[in-house]
Amino acid sequence: MNSRQPIPVVVLAGFLGSGKTTVLNHLLGNRGGTRIGVVVNDFGSIEIDAMSVAGQVGDSMVSLGGGCLCCAVDGSELDAYLEKLSAPVHRIDVIVIEASGLAEPQEMIRMLMASENPAIRYGGMVEVVDAAEFDASRARHPETDRHLAVADLVVLNKTDRVDSAERARIEGELAALCAPGTPVVGADYGRIDPELLFDRRPWTETRGQLSFEDLIAEAEDHEHEDEHCGHAHAAYESTEFVSEQALSPRRFIDFLDRRPAGLYRIKGFVYFGVPGHEERYEVHAVGRFLRFAPGPWGRGEERLTQLVLIGSGTDGPGLLRELAECREASPQDARPESMWGILRYVAQPEPPASSSEAEETAEAAETH
Repeated sequence: MNSRQPIPVVVLAGFLGSGKTTVLNHLLGNRGGTRIGVVVNDFGSIEIDAMSVAGQVGDSMVSLGGGCLCCAVDGSELDAYLEKLSAPVHRIDVIVIEASGLAEPQEMIRMLMASENPAIRYGGMVEVVDAAEFDASRARHPETDRHLAVADLVVLNKTDRVDSAERARIEGELAALCAPGTPVVGADYGRIDPELLFDRRPWTETRGQLSFEDLIAEAEDHEHEDEHCGHAHAAYESTEFVSEQALSPRRFIDFLDRRPAGLYRIKGFVYFGVPGHEERYEVHAVGRFLRFAPGPWGRGEERLTQLVLIGSGTDGPGLLRELAECREASPQDARPESMWGILRYVAQPEPPASSSEAEETAEAAETH
């Protein structure tokens, strides 16, 4: 039985010139031990974007040239590429789709949510915005407002090209255009911390022999491990929460619903201990996107809640106090319906076939 967790698929969107490829190249160059599969969706017959990243991902990149990915009939073409990338032989940890500047992200999200591939799951949509051309781009592309409304995380790129007053104005506009609570991350030259989108796998967890590419990256990591001042992660704070006591599902959902806009990423495992739901619940949040994945505890593994919260300008001690208030003294007395808020964010497996359906399938097989 394959116990591998589904691979998150992140949609990287934004209009032409916003800096999507720059963001992608930065993620690829700073991924640590994480293996990233890339789907580059170029508009036009000359796939310049594909060529610019091909040297960094090798056989794990596929490219859809000549049009928008969202135009693939019923998503079958996208499904085929995702099936290729999610094959166990590639050992991919995350897949990033760089959408064409003219693509409709809503359609991509719909395709991913409707995918029947059990090896993948939707991992959120990131919209890249050009700070220097914000007003002009919005005038050229009125659909910008619609795209921002469905974004889980917004990267305000090229902030080095606007002054502080203009940046504050744009951030105010984005706050009005995006759904409440959508984080906006400022960036120069597309430099955002990959940890905001996915886990960078520690080298010690890499299975098997390291590739030549891995060894080069590892050497570079050791060479620059003390040079923190210029790194993207210097702008973010990380807060860690551990609780031996179970959390109340209702209070924890309330905490997630009101999380501050500066809290970009939440990851870890939660123990609720509600009767019938004693599993370990993996939680993954990127901006507004939220997903829980229940799974078994390891043999002898201590029942703990362990969370990492990554953000900018957040009140770490305040977040810890709020999470401490989510503790539940008597989880065994909680009613099963208290988990409904959590279960809304759990991917539901396909329902098993009924006995009559199974009989019909068997009869059909016999007649053929």
